[in-house]
Amino acid sequence: MYGPKPRPFQFIAMRKMIFLSGLLALVLVACKNNAADQSFFDTQSMDSSVHPGDNFFVYANGGWIKTAKIPDDQSGWGSFYTLYDENQTKLKALMEKAAAAGAANGSLEQKVGDFYTSGMDTALLEKKGAAPLQTMLQKIAAAPSVNDLMVLLAGAEKTGEGASFLSFYVGADERRSSHNILTLSQSGLSLPEKDYYTKKDSFTVGVRQQFQQHVARYFELTGMAPAAAQADAAAVLALETSIAASHRSPVELRDPLKNYNKMAVTDLAKTYPNLPWAAIFSAMGIQPDSINLAQPRYYAGLGQLLKTVPLAAFKAKARYDYVAGKAGLLSKAFRDENFAFNKTFSGAKKQSDRWKQMVSRTDNSLKDLVGQLYVAAHFPPESKKRMDELVNNLQAAFEKRIGALDWMSDSTKTRAKEKMGAFLKKIGYPSTWKNYDDVTIKKDALFENALQVAAHDYKETMAKLGQPVDKTEWGMTAPTVNAYYNPTFNEIVFPAGILQFPFFDGKADDAINYGAIGMVIGHEMTHGFDDQGRQYDAQGNLKDWWTASDAEKFKAKAGGVVAQYNNYVVLDSLHVNGALTLGENLADIGGLAIAYDAFKMTPQGKGQEKIDGFTPEQRFFLGYAQVWRLINRPETMRTRITTDPHSPEEYRVNGPLANFDPFYQAFGVTEKHKLYRKPADRAKIW
Repeated sequence: MYGPKPRPFQFIAMRKMIFLSGLLALVLVACKNNAADQSFFDTQSMDSSVHPGDNFFVYANGGWIKTAKIPDDQSGWGSFYTLYDENQTKLKALMEKAAAAGAANGSLEQKVGDFYTSGMDTALLEKKGAAPLQTMLQKIAAAPSVNDLMVLLAGAEKTGEGASFLSFYVGADERRSSHNILTLSQSGLSLPEKDYYTKKDSFTVGVRQQFQQHVARYFELTGMAPAAAQADAAAVLALETSIAASHRSPVELRDPLKNYNKMAVTDLAKTYPNLPWAAIFSAMGIQPDSINLAQPRYYAGLGQLLKTVPLAAFKAKARYDYVAGKAGLLSKAFRDENFAFNKTFSGAKKQSDRWKQMVSRTDNSLKDLVGQLYVAAHFPPESKKRMDELVNNLQAAFEKRIGALDWMSDSTKTRAKEKMGAFLKKIGYPSTWKNYDDVTIKKDALFENALQVAAHDYKETMAKLGQPVDKTEWGMTAPTVNAYYNPTFNEIVFPAGILQFPFFDGKADDAINYGAIGMVIGHEMTHGFDDQGRQYDAQGNLKDWWTASDAEKFKAKAGGVVAQYNNYVVLDSLHVNGALTLGENLADIGGLAIAYDAFKMTPQGKGQEKIDGFTPEQRFFLGYAQVWRLINRPETMRTRITTDPHSPEEYRVNGPLANFDPFYQAFGVTEKHKLYRKPADRAKIW
C-alpha cells in the first residue's frame, strides 16, 4: 500500500472516507445585529446552568448535546459530520447529473458518472460474487516460495491488485525537500495499532477473537471449507502478532528524526538480506538508487519471519489482505462482513446508504475530476477571496506574536519569521487539475474501474522518482471537510469543503469567522512550529534551526502541555494520551491565540457592540466552541484514544481555553472554577 499522509485538522477513526463522515443541520437563530440576517450562533443549544469557567464545551453546546442523537450509520455526530453529510448530498446530485448527461466517452462527466453508477448496480455485484478476486488469489496460491510471494505482491501494485507487506510512497526527501525519494514504512497489521495484539484486558482479547473469526468468514466467502478457513485465520493472527512486535507505537511514529533513515539500495540489500530487494524493485518497475527506510526494525523483523514462518501462513495473510482491500467492491456478503467487524471500532449500528458509500469512493478515486464539478457548483470566487484575506491577517498576527515571545532568542525568532513568511498557502482547490486520460471507466465494472484508478495512481506516484518535487500537488480532494499542514512543503491547505458554515460564512460577523475558520488557519500555521513541525526549516527540510537554549525551553513548555492533557479522563479510567496528542494540542493552543489576536485587529474586535447579549470577545469563543459541537460513540472514542493524534472534542475546547488569559477575562473565570489554572501553569508557547 502506498501514499503519503497529510496531517489533517480533524480525524474520525474507522471511516473509509479519508477523514470525516456524517445530517443534522445546526439551527440558526434570528440575529439582533443589523449588519447580518443571522446570528450564526445557536444560543438555544447552550447550557447556561454550567458556568463557562467550569466546562466551556458544555456551556456552549450542552443543550444540543442533551438532545442530539447519533444516526445509526455514524460513529459520531456534530459539526464535521453534518457538513460532510451535506457535501455528500451535493456530490450525489453532481454525480447523478453526470451519469444522466450522456457525455462523450472519456470526458470528465462520463468518468465520474459511470464510476458512481458502476457501484450503484448492486444486482450486478451480487451476480459476480467473489469471481473478481479469483485470478489474484490463484496467483498467491501458486507462489512457490516466500521470496516469489513477496515479488508477486510487489509487482501486483502496478495493476492495483497489490496486497504487499511493503508500505511505500514517493515524496519529498525530508533532508532535501526539493527532491523525491521512495520511503518504505512499517506495515502488515490489520488491527489499529501494535498493542491490540498483546494487551490482556477483556475488550482487546475479544477484539482478537473477533478478528480471527472475521478473517475466517472472508476465506469462506471466497470458497474455502470452514475448517481450512479457521486454520488459515489462526495463522494470520499469529503472523500479525509476530509482526506487531517489530512495530513502533503511535507515539514513537511522531519522531521525524527516528523516521528518517536514508540509505543506498546496495546497503539495503546488505543490511536486510532476507528480502529479495532487487527482484522486488524490478517487479515494481523502478530502479531507485536510495530509499528512506522509515522504520528499519519492521523490515529486519519481516526478514526474520520470512526465514522462520511457513509459506502457507504468508499466503494466508496475503489472501486476507487482498480480500479485505477489495471487500467494498464486491457483493453484499463481503460488504456486510466488512461492516460487521469494523463496527467494533466505530460503534455504528448499520451501514451507510449505498449512495453515500459510492459518493465517497468516487471522490477518493477520481479526485480532481470530482473536484472540478464540486468547485464549479459550490465554491464561488468571493469565498476564496475572503479566505485569502483571513489567512493573510492570521499570518500578520502570528508574526507579531513571534516578535513578542519572551522565551525565544532573536536569532531563532528571525528564522521562525522566515519560515512563516515562506508558507505556501493553498485555498479551495488546486491551481492545476490532474487528468485521468489513461483511465477507462465503464458503468458495469466497479471492480475493474477501481483497478484502473489504482494503476493510474501507482504510475503517477512512481513517475515522481528522480524528478523534482511538485509543490502544486494536493493531499486532499477539494470537497473534503478538513485542512492540513505538510512540513516538507511548508504548506497550509484549506479545501473548499471546509469553507462553509459553521467554519466559515461570508455573511457571518468576524467574531464567528475568526473563532471558527480563523482558529483552523491558526491551527495549521502552528503545526509548522509544533514539536514535529519545528524540526523543519522554511524550505521543508528536516534541519535544526533553533539555538540549543531555545530548543530546551520549547521542550520544557511542551512537557507541561503533555502533563495537562494526560490528566483528562475519557470513558471511566481511560486518559487522553498527552504525548500522542501533543502536536495537535500545541496547534489548538497556538491557533486559538493567533486567531484571537487577528480578530482583535478587526473593527468588531476593537468594539464592544453586543449580539444576542454577548460581547465580541465572548462571541469569538462561542464560535470556536461551536466548531467542536460533536458527540462520539464509546467504541469510536476508545479507538481514537489509542490511535488518533487529536484530543477528544471537549478537550480541544477546554484545554486551550484553560491556558488563555483573554478567555478568563471574557467570562470572569477565577480560581473557584474548574478550568482555572494558575498563571504560571498556563501554556504560552506561540
